[in-house]
Amino acid sequence: MADSKSAKLLVEGKEIELPILSPTAGPDVLDIRKLYGQADVFTYDPGFTSTASCDSTITYIDGDKGELWYRGYPIEQLAAKSHYLEVCYLLLYGELPTEDQMKDFETRVTRHTMVHEQMHNFFRGFRRDAHPMATMVGVVGAMSAFYHDSTDISDPLQREIASVRLIAKLPTIAAMAYKYSIGQPFVYPRNDLDYAANFLHMCFAVPAEPYHVDPALARAMDRIFTLHADHEQNASTSTVRLAGSSGANPFACIAAGIACLWGPAHGGANQACLEMLREIGTVDRIPEYIAKAKDKNDPFRLMGFGHRVYKNFDPRAKVMKESADEVLDLLGVHNNPTLQVAKELERIALEDEYFVSKKLYPNVDFYSGIILEAMGFPTSMFTPIFALSRTVGWISQWKEMIGDPQNKIGRPRQLYVGADKRDYVDLGKR
Repeated sequence: MADSKSAKLLVEGKEIELPILSPTAGPDVLDIRKLYGQADVFTYDPGFTSTASCDSTITYIDGDKGELWYRGYPIEQLAAKSHYLEVCYLLLYGELPTEDQMKDFETRVTRHTMVHEQMHNFFRGFRRDAHPMATMVGVVGAMSAFYHDSTDISDPLQREIASVRLIAKLPTIAAMAYKYSIGQPFVYPRNDLDYAANFLHMCFAVPAEPYHVDPALARAMDRIFTLHADHEQNASTSTVRLAGSSGANPFACIAAGIACLWGPAHGGANQACLEMLREIGTVDRIPEYIAKAKDKNDPFRLMGFGHRVYKNFDPRAKVMKESADEVLDLLGVHNNPTLQVAKELERIALEDEYFVSKKLYPNVDFYSGIILEAMGFPTSMFTPIFALSRTVGWISQWKEMIGDPQNKIGRPRQLYVGADKRDYVDLGKR
């Protein structure tokens, strides 16, 4: 990054010169690291929407153009030509693997998919009606109690082992959370299946009879994993980085990310979207809800439309829409009332002037929820699937932060607006 440019800031008559950094892509960045020391002032940026908390080489988003790159590769190309584990390698190591590197990485991940047998006891400590995300937060956090040989963040080898373990075991843990919630026995991973097919098998197979994973469904699931693998400095990724900045072990950091992802404004958006579609119920009720969405005085808002970052069409949504059409055709579930509502809402959003003018296009959450329901997943599993998809992004960002010589513990400042200094009054005099 070049910093030959600068900006001048006048603070109470004192002129402060601040460097301007130029990234590979995206807007220039005003470097304010020395602002407090030089001018005795903080910046105020709720939500950090105008603040770069780090520099990164992993993911780039251009919200105005509707672009998403992993290590410089457009998401559309990766979704069409690559597969999830290759994308994992790319995110972790920075380059696409050679054939030998890919084979080695796949083998390492496959050999780590089983979890410690005693971890089964953790699941049985939860109520059967516990949300799978609650279970995952607890179990992933507990991994540090089982895998002591990969918690020393100062050891590159241990960081590598922890990274592979997390990528490998999250599908197993997510599937176990699902099986536990429906009262079925856990299904062990199979080394002869690929990553996505293995996950589907662990979710839907039962000991009583053989289960065949449809390759088309496995491909659709793999694409969901790929599209959710990373998304720059979002809330959960920032949470992982903040937790990691304290020196916390990787399992604790990923558990923190899962907890953050649970929020309906973040990873829970696809669940909230499908629940909204069910609330609408039938196509004839759509105009009523469209009117509610347009009414500024009505708190109702359509879930699954628009995006905080993308001011154009979400590039992931284009790919996800194709997968949705393929899956619905394959499974023949077009008569499902919820899906009919979704299709009609989609049509309106792409044609209605209100939606078009505000660029409220269907986003990735809208289509992913439709696909997952068609596959047979309950809404409670939508966010766990998002979490296992995003694990590689969290790990990549965490590893990058650990290796950054500029890394220091996160410590945001604040604009204090509470009471001024005052003296304590004894209880009897109040």
